[in-house]
Amino acid sequence: MTRTRTALVIGGGIAGPVAAVALQKAGIDPVVYEAHPARADGIGVFLTLGSNGVDALRVLGADRGALAAGFPSPAITLRSRTGKHLGESRTGQSLPDGTTSQTIKRADLYRVLHEEASSRGVRIEHGKRLVAAEETGGGVRAVFADGSEAVGDVLIGCDGVHSTVRRIIDPAAPAPTYAGLLTNGGYVRGVRVDTEPGSYEMIFGKRAFFGYAMAPNGEVWWFANVPRRDEPACGEMRAISGEEWRRRLLRLYAEDAGPAVPLIQATLEMARMSPIHAVPHLPAWHNGRMVIIGDAAHAPSPTSGQGASLSIEDAVVLAKCLRDLPDPQAAFAGYEAARRPRVERIIKWAARINNSKAAGPVARAFRDATLPMILKMTADSKALKQTYDYHIDWDSPTLAAA
Repeated sequence: MTRTRTALVIGGGIAGPVAAVALQKAGIDPVVYEAHPARADGIGVFLTLGSNGVDALRVLGADRGALAAGFPSPAITLRSRTGKHLGESRTGQSLPDGTTSQTIKRADLYRVLHEEASSRGVRIEHGKRLVAAEETGGGVRAVFADGSEAVGDVLIGCDGVHSTVRRIIDPAAPAPTYAGLLTNGGYVRGVRVDTEPGSYEMIFGKRAFFGYAMAPNGEVWWFANVPRRDEPACGEMRAISGEEWRRRLLRLYAEDAGPAVPLIQATLEMARMSPIHAVPHLPAWHNGRMVIIGDAAHAPSPTSGQGASLSIEDAVVLAKCLRDLPDPQAAFAGYEAARRPRVERIIKWAARINNSKAAGPVARAFRDATLPMILKMTADSKALKQTYDYHIDWDSPTLAAA
């Protein structure tokens, strides 16, 4: 069978440009099709790029931009609503050169990944919202909302939690699961916080969860996780003004120790509040010549700190499989066999942490009493090592899945 030579990459967030770079390294010609008409400047707040995600970018020689745009965050300090120190949780293992996990603005990560792909000659087309796709014998035809079409040997869905490609592959696929939390955040200068640059602090508040970190330039980056049992209706969050959310957040954190209140008060413009969704388990990641990766296939809660890293790993592993296995279906099966156990284990772990963010009074007391012991017991656990020590050997051949 003729090997894969061209790929349509749907989505230009994190997984898309990395997939394009990896495919190019594997000898496959990619084109990225992004629904937004322009770059993603200002989208989202910030995220953690785990040391495993940095390592996966390094396999492609594409880690320098991300490291330059973020700052090291090797650990998180956890506190109760009273300010009690509950312990620390590591956010990764140091790579051989000492590099650790990084905190980076989502928009900056998008930017540096797009710049990396463009510098290598990858074509990225904006304003291309996918509406349909079908196999055409030896390839795939994609149709976009503007009426244009594109054809390629395979189609790779990198289009996020609310993926169109996922619905095309499996119209009966379960919808993303609402995680019971709303989130927003912002950036502040001129507010004094009791932490060192690069340090990450998270507070289990009485009514909501709060996290913040100080960048090396003195800017404080913060986020809020607000429990809400029922999923907001479509458009409900957009209908509430930023100032109204500010008032609500100030009430939520009024009784908590820590800098949440002054940080929220001083933030000139907060990110839009939005519900958190996860994609814990899908029956099918691929069908014929179409496949999904990243959040489209397996979105963990942001609590995991692994969403971006898992997407990057997916892109590299898939490119390796397409390089080594001529039949796209065999390549997709190999990719799924290599990735599904790992990502679903991390998703389950993150879901358990989400429950502790929305704890009631009794569960909150139990959590605060037991968490210090749990953090000590898991500080060097097998699970932690499995998450952050993951490495992709680009030069090793990929074997077909059984």
